Amino acid sequence: MVGIALASACDVAIAGSSLPPLPAMGPSLRKAVAFETGEQPGTIVIRKSEKALYLVTGQGQALRYQISVGRDGFGWTGTVKIASKTEWPEWRPPKEMRARQPELPAMVPAGPYNPLGARALYLSRDGRDTLYRIHGTNDPKGVGFDGTSGCFRLTNTDVIDLFKRVAVGAKVVVE
Repeated sequence: MVGIALASACDVAIAGSSLPPLPAMGPSLRKAVAFETGEQPGTIVIRKSEKALYLVTGQGQALRYQISVGRDGFGWTGTVKIASKTEWPEWRPPKEMRARQPELPAMVPAGPYNPLGARALYLSRDGRDTLYRIHGTNDPKGVGFDGTSGCFRLTNTDVIDLFKRVAVGAKVVVE
């Protein structure tokens, strides 16, 4: 998986290093939009059918981020909370994912080559980790389609912005 994670790097090489070029942060796909909802500001509403994450900012207003969502068989709905947030997270694929893809490593260290990207927001339900995340990506072309194992993927540029705006404990509604 690390090889796959490294495959989509940009053309910025690290001088004197044997590492591949650093991955691109990706463009911002965020925009302010009109958004009718009964949810309070600070709430995240994910509309899987639109491949969009909305951060409610005020009455009738939200920031809309383009995302990738769970592929067939990996989608889910419900209400969860942001349990924690991490900058440059390490990635430990869940045992269920490693059973499906035995070539995955037990852990990918934090940094620009990690598939979780620059930031991760960890989702919980009733105080228990769902194993799902809202996270960045080291492959900015990997945003905007059904392709995850249930997580919600943004460009690194957008996940850094969202990370700054969202509080631990914030409500997340997945539709």
